[in-house]
Formats: sequence, structure tokens, C-alpha cells
Amino acid sequence: MPSATDPAFSRDNPRVEMPMLVDGDLRIWDSTIILEYIEDKWPEPALLPPAKADPAGRARARMIEDVCDTHYEAVNWGLGEVNTFGRAEGAAAEKLTAQAKHQIKQVQTWLGEQLGASEWFGGDRFGWADLTVAVLVNRSASYGIRPEEGSALETWFARVGDVPAVKETLQECNDALKAAGPAFKDILRQGLMRRQYRDHRLEWMVKSGGIDIVLDGIQKKNIRFPWPDPLE
Repeated sequence: MPSATDPAFSRDNPRVEMPMLVDGDLRIWDSTIILEYIEDKWPEPALLPPAKADPAGRARARMIEDVCDTHYEAVNWGLGEVNTFGRAEGAAAEKLTAQAKHQIKQVQTWLGEQLGASEWFGGDRFGWADLTVAVLVNRSASYGIRPEEGSALETWFARVGDVPAVKETLQECNDALKAAGPAFKDILRQGLMRRQYRDHRLEWMVKSGGIDIVLDGIQKKNIRFPWPDPLE
């Protein structure tokens, strides 16, 4: 896991977070920029439709990715803070979990509307938006929050799970989380990890009723905010 105390990682990636793509001497962070770099360097097979032929399709794919990278990811992250890292217990944990489930269902309904009757989010072929949505829906499913039974999104999730590269990647992710999950609470209690609270993640915690978690994390110094660092 990346650490803010690792000077090499911090130098290459001021956010000190994953993912980061290493390609020779080049270091690229931020999932969107990584996807754009891959699309530019290895244009075949293309993940986005042709710019001149279908600019609207390209825009739709990017908007879906943006919703997933911001609003959806933040809710999954919040579930992890509460349940995987144990930042809340009892009634507080139940309240935040209920909020997350309610919000995930809203996002998944929206995603189903974007998918419509199409086989893929890009229409008749697997592409940019499918990559993004698959990871987030899979993470929700690991918390027991799956697409509504019989929905287009449920059918799509089964379909995308059969794409060899997606199947392999999601399995690796699930296996890693299952193996490391029980240790995360102890790691946090021992002060070995400071979780990053930024952007939509911080917004989710505040709007969903978890402001006390933020304040407690600041006091215990087991959360951090993005670079550049404030004065101590």
C-alpha cells in the first residue's frame, strides 16, 4: 500500500494513492489520465468511439466514468471506512451503512438508465465506461449490494464478468480484499495507516452523518488530507 512516509512514492505521486501506472521512466497517476494515456499509446482496440464519427458517445462514456470516479466511488469508500476499517459501531454504523445502501441504489438505477437496452455502455461493444462501472459495481457487490434482480444492470454485470481481462482483474481484487480485510482494523488502530479524506469522499462522510468520524480521525491522526501539506 502507498505510504506518505515513502519519499520515492511521494515524489512520483504527490497524492500518494493508487493507482499509479509505471511505464519506463514515466509515472502516471489518476485513473482517468491513465486511461487516456493507454488510449493514446495503444489506440487499438479503441476503448472510445471515433472522435469525428461519434463525439456524443465519447462524451457519454466520460460522463459515466466521472460519476463513477466521484459520486459512486465515494459511497463504496464510505462503506469501507465504516465496515472494513471499523470507524463506526452500533447505531452510528447502521445509520451510515443504510445511507450508503440507499445512495448506491440511486446510482445503480441511474447507470441502468444509461445502459438502456444496449449490450454495453458504449452500445454494441465493450469499452471505456464498462471498465469503470465494472469495478464499482463489483465493490458494491462485495458488500452485498448488487444490482436489482432482473434489471438490465444485473444482466450487464454478469456479461462483463465474463470478459477475460475483467474476470481476472475482479477476481484478483476480491481475493486481495478477502485476504487483507480482517487486518485493516488492527492496522488502523496501531496507527500504521492514514486514510486519505478528500473531495467526494470527505463530502460523503459529512453529508451522510459521519462528521464525528472525521473529527476523531483528525484527533487520532489516522486520516490525512491531500497534498500540499498544511503547517503543523
